[in-house]
Amino acid sequence: MPIRPPELDRRLFPVDMTFRRFSALHPLRRGPFDKHYLSSIPYRLEEECRIGGAILKYARARKGQLQLYTLGTAEGTMARVIGELGKGRIETLSCSPNVENLRSFYAYGVPPHAMFFHGPFHHLTSQRVQEDVKLRKFGSGFDIILEDTTFQMYSPNRFDQIRFVSQHLKTNGLFMFVEKFRHEDDEEYRRRERQKDHSFKARFFSASDIRAKEETVLTRMDRNEVTLSEMSETLRRFFGHSFVTWNSGNFYTLVSSNSQQNLDLFLSKLSPPAIPAEYVYADLPYRLYPESEARRLSGRSWTL
Repeated sequence: MPIRPPELDRRLFPVDMTFRRFSALHPLRRGPFDKHYLSSIPYRLEEECRIGGAILKYARARKGQLQLYTLGTAEGTMARVIGELGKGRIETLSCSPNVENLRSFYAYGVPPHAMFFHGPFHHLTSQRVQEDVKLRKFGSGFDIILEDTTFQMYSPNRFDQIRFVSQHLKTNGLFMFVEKFRHEDDEEYRRRERQKDHSFKARFFSASDIRAKEETVLTRMDRNEVTLSEMSETLRRFFGHSFVTWNSGNFYTLVSSNSQQNLDLFLSKLSPPAIPAEYVYADLPYRLYPESEARRLSGRSWTL
């Protein structure tokens, strides 16, 4: 656990009332793992509020009710806050195999417009959704799916992971990824890691805690990371359009879709990244690969 809880850097706040409403409710719904996670990645808390606010504004701009699926988001705090602030406009589903996250999800009572699937993401099949009475309302698919540093906990096989989860994505839906990527230059990767550890994490964790995590967790997780260029090659097999919308050292946020219209609408709702320039290694946002080279195929149409 961090020495002190993570707090938003209010100097970076955008002039955005939705962002402010989201960021005000978020700490009131936060779980134990959130405190660790949001203290470990530079300005990840600000990015979570930025994404959450954009999803709420995107939902207001669309007709009807939206369905959101967040996988690997621990206690599902983002989804719970979105469900609460959306007031019925957005129904959310979160998942995690850890019973501690399940307990945290319901620690404040049954959250409005939010559900939790206790199990790993690869146990949530289309058949499971259709057969479970509570999950059946998500049977038509999700308008937005958010994967938050989950795939890298299992394997580097992004093709099969994205293909599996895409069975739940609507044809014109948005698939968002928050991932840590390996760098082609290993020394550059390590330099960004040192920056993260010494200029950010040291505010929340002791030097011994940082070393212990690196030895017990990060070295194992590193083997399941892919490079951004490898991710790009995989995404173009599923989506016609992909953008990089945030960067913090080795961490990035990507947004992909086969609907340029929906993607443009979502991007228009994103406030500027709330992060100091020294952590950013890209001009944002930018298209991950040329549209003309993309294969406009949905992941669910692929077979081996």
